Amino acid sequence: MKTAPFYAGGLRFSCQRCSTCCRHEPGFVFLSRADLGLLAKELELEYTKVVKLYCRWIPAPGGEEQLSLREKPGFDCIFWRQGCGVYKSRPLQCRTFPFWESNLASIRAWKDLPCPGAGRGELHSREYIEECLAQRQAEPLITRRI
Repeated sequence: MKTAPFYAGGLRFSCQRCSTCCRHEPGFVFLSRADLGLLAKELELEYTKVVKLYCRWIPAPGGEEQLSLREKPGFDCIFWRQGCGVYKSRPLQCRTFPFWESNLASIRAWKDLPCPGAGRGELHSREYIEECLAQRQAEPLITRRI
């Protein structure tokens, strides 16, 4: 019998608009084809132009690379401008934060999040959290062979 996850009763999270998840620390915002499509539409650019101007390829296991947004010097997201410059079209990874597999791996991982909104505000149900996880599975990341 499988035990219920620690978040079975839901988790509280409300974005505090602090931009901690978007700035000052190196990281990756990996993109799916749907993400790239949303950004291309928002920016009124062809996919290839979005990739050229705003993305980079990151080495991944198995002789592949994954497409990620670039960072500005100082590690700010390429789209951060006193807030998210593409908020309505931000990638799934951004839209589902903090309900990521790595943050939900254990209660310790959740409590160690350096996010002031984690554990505060709106209660998100187990169903909502698991939908966030399922969305990532349904939208595979863009990869290419090296």
